[in-house]
Amino acid sequence: MMRTLRKVVGHSMLIILMLTGTSFLGAQDSAKQDMKDAGQETKEAAKDTGKATKKVAKKTGHAVKKGTHKAAEKTEEGAQKVKDKTDPQ
Repeated sequence: MMRTLRKVVGHSMLIILMLTGTSFLGAQDSAKQDMKDAGQETKEAAKDTGKATKKVAKKTGHAVKKGTHKAAEKTEEGAQKVKDKTDPQ
């Protein structure tokens, strides 16, 4: 009876040890995969940010060009008014 009890306890401990041992290995693989996934997500976020920055920079460049052109036209109109006022009639 005692020998059977020892075998059962021994086998039970072996099974418990095997189950807990594999769970630690699984956790390591999971953490490694989590780090890889985080790296990929960071890479994709950086790409998206770069595309958005390019788009905004392009729009800003167009707005500056349009504003500069408009300011130049207004300056030219003002200069023409001054010229008209100062020319002898």
